[in-house]
Amino acid sequence: MNRLTTSKGEYELARYPEHPRDPFRAWDAADEYLLRQLEGIDGATPVELTGTVVVVGDRWGALSTVLAGHRPVQITDSYLAQRATLANLVRNGHDEDAVRLLSARDTPPDRIDVLLVRVPKSLALLEDQLHRLAPAVHAGTVVIGTGMVKEIHTSTLKLFERIIGPTRTSLAVKKARLIFCTPDPALARTPSPWPYRYELPGDVGAVSGRTVVNHAGIFCAERLDIGTRFFLNHLPERTGRDRVVDLGCGNGVVGTSAALANPGAAVTFVDESYQAVASAEATFRANVGADAEARFLVGDGTADLGPGSVDLVLNNPPFHSHLATTDATARNMFHGARAVLRQGGELWVVGNRHLGYHTQLRRIFGNCTTVAGDPKFVVLRAVKR
Repeated sequence: MNRLTTSKGEYELARYPEHPRDPFRAWDAADEYLLRQLEGIDGATPVELTGTVVVVGDRWGALSTVLAGHRPVQITDSYLAQRATLANLVRNGHDEDAVRLLSARDTPPDRIDVLLVRVPKSLALLEDQLHRLAPAVHAGTVVIGTGMVKEIHTSTLKLFERIIGPTRTSLAVKKARLIFCTPDPALARTPSPWPYRYELPGDVGAVSGRTVVNHAGIFCAERLDIGTRFFLNHLPERTGRDRVVDLGCGNGVVGTSAALANPGAAVTFVDESYQAVASAEATFRANVGADAEARFLVGDGTADLGPGSVDLVLNNPPFHSHLATTDATARNMFHGARAVLRQGGELWVVGNRHLGYHTQLRRIFGNCTTVAGDPKFVVLRAVKR
């Protein structure tokens, strides 16, 4: 756990789930830069935080926790960010209801007086969120974005300009930058292009030629990524009343393929992204049927599933946490999968060959076999014994 120092005091902050060996902080220089701007430090004009204050994309709740006295509304696509926010609020002496938590799928407030945007990694998610927020912004709304220099591009500024109004940036400080946007209520906006749909190729197993529905912000929302494509061609062939989990489901194409290949399967789609779970449900319903049996859960991996309740877990784990490359998420997923699998249940994983997931799986399950591989990817199978 680390301490964020501001002019208002020190705050103990941690990511979620908290791990004593986690080397990453719950904030960075972009968060600090924005807070200094709001407080009027270094010659900036202090921002009057009155009316409805909305914080978008607060990654681990650092901004929301520091601003908790102003009762902000936090909007995020991340379930883990929401859990981190609640934990950080309590850790720093605030009630959990000091911040109103909304997901990226929820309806934003009708009126926004101060809009603070932590620029996300996904330009598509930023576009979708700005489209959702624009009707609530008025001529007097203070709009400030923040991000690391490597996260803010010309395309980022053009989105603010096109959807909200005239935009400029600050000088860089500690490799962070601010975005200042002046709302233009008369701006003519084009409709949001999301969700986006595309047709799958004809050589990816049970979902060949099917339509995938993608909400903004999910991984490879505009095309089928090559890792998932490889996985789809090497999924297990099973029949009967299998209880299957698509863990880290993204747009749900893997779980949908399992459901189409085995109509007797009951599939659960799990992701920490609200946009991803919405995409998975739309993809499943479009291809399997509106009344087909399935569950769609936003949560922390398999935490909401009962121990020994699952026959098969399918997993394409991410290896980035925001801009940090880490195997922590995959490791947590593997442990979670083992906990919910029945005896004899199987975890199937696809990953880049160089990530060495086989080593972790042998350590966690005591076994791991290679199902398929090419120079870039490998499909692995581990059995709970």
